[in-house]
Amino acid sequence: MKTDLSKFTNDWYKPGNKLKIFLWYFINTFIINSSIFPFNKIKKIILKLFGAKIGVGVIIKPNVNIKYPWLLEIGNYVWIGEGVWIDNLANVKIGDNVCISQGAMLLCGNHNFKKTTFDLMVGKIIIENGVWIGAKTVVCPGVTCKSHSILTVGSIANKDLDEWGIYKGNPAVYIKRREILN
Repeated sequence: MKTDLSKFTNDWYKPGNKLKIFLWYFINTFIINSSIFPFNKIKKIILKLFGAKIGVGVIIKPNVNIKYPWLLEIGNYVWIGEGVWIDNLANVKIGDNVCISQGAMLLCGNHNFKKTTFDLMVGKIIIENGVWIGAKTVVCPGVTCKSHSILTVGSIANKDLDEWGIYKGNPAVYIKRREILN
């Protein structure tokens, strides 16, 4: 069975109003995903105007790319590092006190290589409270990173991460349970 991209269609996928998507493309490009616009407070206001739910104490660094803010929920005291890509073709929910380090990718979409039409597949991502997503990592569609789990630098999470677990590699594997520090 050979892939035939001439038959690809994702007509079923409707993430929002076409005008809203068009406007967001330009605002995201020139303000949110910009290295010359450092104003965190204005970024959060704009994201909220486009439907994102954002808590208090959220820090969004330069060059953050957000696909559809109306499918994004961010809790309190969240840090989103430089160059993070939130490709939220589905809902992304980020809990409180989460650190998403520079260059991380939250990818809600993939393609079904088992079909000749290479169909689009989407899945939500949930990042629970206290999670640390390390630099240059990838969180795949449908993954839940449970409370206080850690995905180490350069790792790829294609399955759920357990509470307080530390994961590394491609695919990310459990390496140990994180000790609770008081």
